[in-house]
Amino acid sequence: MNHDTLTELLTAVAQGRRSVDQAADILKHLASEDIDFAHIDHHRCLRKGFPEVIFGEGKTPGQIIGIMERMLIQEQVVLATRVDAEKAGAVLCRFPEAAYDTDARMIILKKEDPPVTGNGTVLILSAGTSDIPVAREAYLTAKMMGNRVESVFDVGVAGIHRLFRHRSLIEKAAVLVVVAGMEGALPSVVAGMVRAPVIAVPTSVGYGISMKGITALFAMLNSCSSNVAVVNIDNGFGAGYMASSINHITIPSATR
Repeated sequence: MNHDTLTELLTAVAQGRRSVDQAADILKHLASEDIDFAHIDHHRCLRKGFPEVIFGEGKTPGQIIGIMERMLIQEQVVLATRVDAEKAGAVLCRFPEAAYDTDARMIILKKEDPPVTGNGTVLILSAGTSDIPVAREAYLTAKMMGNRVESVFDVGVAGIHRLFRHRSLIEKAAVLVVVAGMEGALPSVVAGMVRAPVIAVPTSVGYGISMKGITALFAMLNSCSSNVAVVNIDNGFGAGYMASSINHITIPSATR
């Protein structure tokens, strides 16, 4: 439940369009709800500005469906990440109005498109085409959280001239998410071009000594560009979420 939904409910009670009992029934799970295999944090949207997101890996289709059914009562959008195609097929049979992004392995169930509430544009860059799945996860997360989001794929350091074609877009972005595997060099290059925060995402893409993303992770953590922060390997969701958090920062007006 978000602030607008809560306000609408209380207004309906005040105007007599809903009874106190009806409101009490809706609000009895305002904080959390125990459905045996999960404790759903219904309060998260009020507390943090976006609902709890379902991590699909390790969950059965039935568990994902059960959580989504209860969340949909209170939320405008429900996301499930790391859902393989087989599980997604079962979920979409229950929720045919949902969408599944094959690259991001993400299910999106929304009642309406989220309004744009972020301050600027979030730009998602991928070093290679093989990094697109993680980049798409970041893109969709940031978009569903109410941001203007742009993306540019396959502009890694092996052909650095490709990156400079998009210099204007890069310089105008409020927050950048840079996704790279192999040696993980692209975030340092991009951060050296801009004053905006750069969220670096190492991916598990690469040959043997890349060690499933550890080499890229270490390289990003050792970046000499000071405006780089790093999330975990393949964590596109975390990068998109952090980008949205930064893009929604408001500075309170000074009080006298």
